[in-house]
Amino acid sequence: MRFFTIFPLMIVPVVTYNVLAISGSAFSSVDAIRERLDTDFISIPMASNVTWDITPGYALITASLVMLFFELLKSTGTGRAAVMNHAFSMVLFIICIVEFLMFPAFATSVFFIIMLMCLLDVMAGFMVTIAAARRDFGVGDGGFVD
Repeated sequence: MRFFTIFPLMIVPVVTYNVLAISGSAFSSVDAIRERLDTDFISIPMASNVTWDITPGYALITASLVMLFFELLKSTGTGRAAVMNHAFSMVLFIICIVEFLMFPAFATSVFFIIMLMCLLDVMAGFMVTIAAARRDFGVGDGGFVD
């Protein structure tokens, strides 16, 4: 169970995007990945007599939002596992920014949004941990709290 507390959940959408970008060739072109992300794969009929078309890109962003929610819940911890999680989240963000800047298949809006979520995970994790540590140690503007 500790494995899930140490490793960031945001790795799931990043790995999924990597699989989509790498599948077929060494690295797909940006046009190929955009076409793959924008092709409808689920159509749901609505009560208004239209269909709701879901693309893999939107599904991946939705899954990323769910993972970010659970990452924010996990960031409230102050133990060693939480610190390791923040460190791995930072490494994941660095990997994302390198992929975004260096590989054409990662220069899409979908991956940019996922990368932004990774950044928010890192920032929120460190801010929540610092705030919790301050509260636990009782450090305030006037010194130690009684």
